[in-house]
Amino acid sequence: MSELSGFPSSYWKASSAGVSYPPLETDTKHDVVIVGAGIAGLVTALQLAERGYDVGVIEAEEVAAGTTGYTTAKVSSQHGLIYDQLIKSVGEDKARLYYQANEEAITFLRHQVERLDLACELETQDAYLYVSSSKEHAMDREIKAYARLEINGGDATDEVQKKLPYTVKRAVVLRDQAQFHPVKYLQGLAEHFVRQGGTLYEKSRATTIESNRTPTIVLENGHRIEAKKVVIATHFPFHDFKGLYFSKLEVHRSYIVSGFVDDSFPDGMFMSADQPSRSLRHTRTSDGRRLGLFGGENHLSGHETETMAHYQHLADFATNAFQVETFDRFWSAQDLITLDHIPYVGQMTADDPNVFVATGFAKWGMTNGIAAGLLLSDLLTGTPNRFRHLFDPTRSKLKAVDATQFIKNNADVAIELVKGKVSKAHRDAKDLQPDEGGLVRHHGKTVGGYRDPAGRLHLVSTTCTHMGCDTKWNAAERSWDCPCHGSRFAHDGAVMEGPAVKPLKKREK
Repeated sequence: MSELSGFPSSYWKASSAGVSYPPLETDTKHDVVIVGAGIAGLVTALQLAERGYDVGVIEAEEVAAGTTGYTTAKVSSQHGLIYDQLIKSVGEDKARLYYQANEEAITFLRHQVERLDLACELETQDAYLYVSSSKEHAMDREIKAYARLEINGGDATDEVQKKLPYTVKRAVVLRDQAQFHPVKYLQGLAEHFVRQGGTLYEKSRATTIESNRTPTIVLENGHRIEAKKVVIATHFPFHDFKGLYFSKLEVHRSYIVSGFVDDSFPDGMFMSADQPSRSLRHTRTSDGRRLGLFGGENHLSGHETETMAHYQHLADFATNAFQVETFDRFWSAQDLITLDHIPYVGQMTADDPNVFVATGFAKWGMTNGIAAGLLLSDLLTGTPNRFRHLFDPTRSKLKAVDATQFIKNNADVAIELVKGKVSKAHRDAKDLQPDEGGLVRHHGKTVGGYRDPAGRLHLVSTTCTHMGCDTKWNAAERSWDCPCHGSRFAHDGAVMEGPAVKPLKKREK
């Protein structure tokens, strides 16, 4: 078996050199300010700029630095075993609307790529969902749901059994889906947005919003940016206390390894509905080699420390099933799941008509993110949109299944709050080896420590600056991950991923 080593690195990020944009270094104002230069933020921004609005986008790092740059980049309306579930939870009409919103996002993407001549490697592929060992009855119900909702697909068991080199008991297909290079797509959107008159600020982290008569975003560097309307498209809303979003989102982490495959690797995009989860697709590198992307190993974010094992499991699967001998890169992504599995897109709270949000795309931000951008641009311009109520973040009354999930999410947070406070270190900081991290004893206290490859020791408080949970060391990513709401911090405490906006406190050496 090939043993993976080194630091995680996204193929999408590594294979695309983008344009840099300056940070915001003065107070300013725009008609609309969008926080986050991911797929939802940039689709919204370009749509508004093309309609003549003065739009500013602020990004904490750089374009595509967030989840969009770390996915498998499947552009599909097939989101696991979801349609039978949605029929039961929200009804057949809304389940059909969910499918249609995502299909319209794919159609929009195709037209946009052609209209703007975006070189993002967009290609049509069928999407397959299968089970190998369990959930056959659930798959049968999903196939029936496809028929009820008039989804473009159906039973594909024989087809997938011929395509995949291991046991498949049941499968369903959704035809005419797509895959692309997400970072090249976002870089293209950013360039067109700026040409259209928009303003993009990188390295400009928002820390809070003052929701007065005119919303004002305050940045980490102290500068302020006013707007008539604000869109929070930061994956996890950094302004999450407003609307209690921290209590309505479950945070998952999943993993991807890329390895070189031959031309026998099957066309199509594949995903297992049973455990362990497995996701398959391919792309072509710049030198024409075929690169397989193997994803899966989903778990609650911040709940596991030896995360390198998840990458290794995927590498072993790729080697055993597809004889992959050479691996290119490995990386991971964080996904947010709402109580009812439908994203929250629209006015953030019922009492503030000036602040909007887009979050909770689960693992399907490529279509849900585009659908969110189209909906937000309509909401902000007073244009009717038939998906408004489906995605409304203020949709009222928790159904029984939603209430159960709400209780579970917040019980998990309470447990993690208690567990973290009693965790103790079992070794001294001086004993850390190069490229090793974890809880350590230092001056009689338990702190977070990491010794970098050059031998420098970095010590931080492990208390998350969002709501006080204790973060856990992520050995593969060299990060401190919060098990409560998914905030992530670099080895030196810098914020990597929200909702936290302040770094971990550094400890004296």
